[in-house]
Amino acid sequence: MNTAAVGPLSPVLVADFSRVLAGPFCTMTLGDLGAEIVKVERPGGDDTRAWGPPFVDGESTYFLGVNRNKRSIVLDLRDPEDLAVARSLTERADVVVENFRPGTMARFGLDEPTLRQANPAVVYCSISAFGTGAGHELAGYDLLVQALGGLMSITGSDADHPTKVGVALVDVLAGLFATVGILAALRERDRTGLGQRVEIDLMSSLLAALANQSASYVVAGEVPRAMGNGHASIAPYDSYQTGDGAIVLAVGNDKQFTQLCHALSISELAHDRQFSTNELRVHNRELLREHLERALAPNSAAHWSTILPALGIPAGMVNDIAGAFALAEQLGLHPIHDTDDGEHLGRQVASPIKLSATPVTYRTRAPRLGQHSNDIRSWLSRLAPGAATSIR
Repeated sequence: MNTAAVGPLSPVLVADFSRVLAGPFCTMTLGDLGAEIVKVERPGGDDTRAWGPPFVDGESTYFLGVNRNKRSIVLDLRDPEDLAVARSLTERADVVVENFRPGTMARFGLDEPTLRQANPAVVYCSISAFGTGAGHELAGYDLLVQALGGLMSITGSDADHPTKVGVALVDVLAGLFATVGILAALRERDRTGLGQRVEIDLMSSLLAALANQSASYVVAGEVPRAMGNGHASIAPYDSYQTGDGAIVLAVGNDKQFTQLCHALSISELAHDRQFSTNELRVHNRELLREHLERALAPNSAAHWSTILPALGIPAGMVNDIAGAFALAEQLGLHPIHDTDDGEHLGRQVASPIKLSATPVTYRTRAPRLGQHSNDIRSWLSRLAPGAATSIR
């Protein structure tokens, strides 16, 4: 277990008691930045090890996608000896991340107030669905929070067809907010030497991330509605039919609208009293659609997706995931990374974080269940309380 220290978060040690997506996404991000992640799994492992298809060589791609740069130890917290190992780990950790229902960690003496007595410098992050107040007993999965949190009401073709986003977006958002909170707490610890508690819940994460839609309600008292691919405050900002297929236009200002009108040979539309400003275009969006789709009809979506961007107009076809990765490659974004950890070679979705001096690293693929149990137990047994934390 001797790996060279790498990354801006090396040698931060994270005891990761989380599972499924929000917590694992957070700890994977910390691991990419150099932190040492010990993933504590119950017998049987993280739920997502069984979530599939698809599976590759018997392993869930869901699990593989959010658990790189981690070491796995299997601990049954109901077993006194395993619980002692868990306590030893948390007492040496810089960060603890957990996403059990509120109160679960306290039953095992692994809650933040108890742990802080032995480890005052620990940053303790709890991720829940609905917080520690009146919602503490509620179980929550991403789909449920998308429904209860209003996201489904603004997604889909209309109010009669509420639709979830095509990925567990709320879990990802909560994981990112958790990462930000942990990094802030570590920075504060640099100044004071003391850790603190970081609380993240999925519901609050979603409400905050609704951004302009939240502000419409909170500031103006307007309840947003589903608009298909349209935008409540910008036009043309939607998908439009061409002579063959649909194209997305994301025109954000008057200059771009003028360029679009010239490109479609309808220059007069840019000066029309119904469309000359964004506010007017929003109010007259359906009439604007008629004009645009009539102008787009002589050619295909593929044609316009080549012509319009070349003229500086934000436009493009709707890619599938394969098309999206192909485009990212063409743009030189390097969206896929091959990780060779000495035992395995695995393809990984690359981190979007690009640091010039201390870049993210891809040290290991996601671990097999309990792959590092013996190593971690041996390491803990060799250390006296309060000893240096790094496993490396």
